Amino acid sequence: MAHNFLNLSIWKKSMDLTDLIYKYSEGLPKSERFNMIDQINRSSCSIPSNIAEGSGKRTRKHFAEFVSTSLSSAYELQRQLLICERRQYGNKETLASCLSLTTEVQKMIFTFRQTLE
Repeated sequence: MAHNFLNLSIWKKSMDLTDLIYKYSEGLPKSERFNMIDQINRSSCSIPSNIAEGSGKRTRKHFAEFVSTSLSSAYELQRQLLICERRQYGNKETLASCLSLTTEVQKMIFTFRQTLE
């Protein structure tokens, strides 16, 4: 495969998102430790993980499938963050940053996927 994930801006930006999500989730209610916190952290990690894993595939088509999975994880993360917003969990400013960065990453992944197909 022609792509090294370490050089991809979508991977770097999604790692930034994961860092921000972990920071945000530290402020969530402890009662959500095994529910929302775990889901948010796992979905945020899934985004760069699938990009990295897909970059090692032999064809662009296979890579695009992993990028699609990454995009799905970004939408899953957005849904979880919107639930946090509705429940008024965590720091509002950090949550707003998380939502904004999630949208940015979604757009970047969508555009990158189009170049692979």
